[in-house]
Amino acid sequence: MADSLYDRLGGIDAITAVVGSFRDRVAGDDRINLKFARTDLARLTKMLIDQVCEATGGPCRYTGRSMKEAHASMGVTNGEFDALVEDLVATLNQFNVGKAEQDDLLGLLGPMKSEIVEVTSKEVGTPLPDAFQAAPAMRN
Repeated sequence: MADSLYDRLGGIDAITAVVGSFRDRVAGDDRINLKFARTDLARLTKMLIDQVCEATGGPCRYTGRSMKEAHASMGVTNGEFDALVEDLVATLNQFNVGKAEQDDLLGLLGPMKSEIVEVTSKEVGTPLPDAFQAAPAMRN
């Protein structure tokens, strides 16, 4: 039996490292970082790790909101979604993740675009609308 994508990516330690670096790259990207202005980064990091871990066949369980619910009223544009994907690919390249693994991971995450993008526009760097309600901060 072939190894799961989770195993091919290097397991939880590798996923955790990639997600941390990806979060930092996104935070420094003026094309999209305004969308995270009210986001609890510790929560986001944990949710992303759990989501990628579970989606790739790992032992984690994602317990966060649906992508549609989590991104409702954010006003995410096609351009901002594409910029996020570019940041993810750049991070995967930084960690020397193979093309097959990148393609498999993007294939799992790509279908979420329709649940995340609310604005048909190539515009980037748009502010977070006042109506957006961020998830509560994580409790320790």
